[in-house]
Amino acid sequence: MIFPLVWRALPGPAAVKVLELLVLLVAIVFVLFTWVFPWIAADILPPPDGTVDATPHP
Repeated sequence: MIFPLVWRALPGPAAVKVLELLVLLVAIVFVLFTWVFPWIAADILPPPDGTVDATPHP
């Protein structure tokens, strides 16, 4: 499993490791929502339809 590898790689006592893991988790979620998911959605989802008419009506 990956968790024991990460746990052993982090420095400090258990309380510091928990804090470091939380910071890592927040950073990973931030990167996913900021760059990865929008990049994937731009490739998968079709472009939005333009339903607003650009010509003004009197």
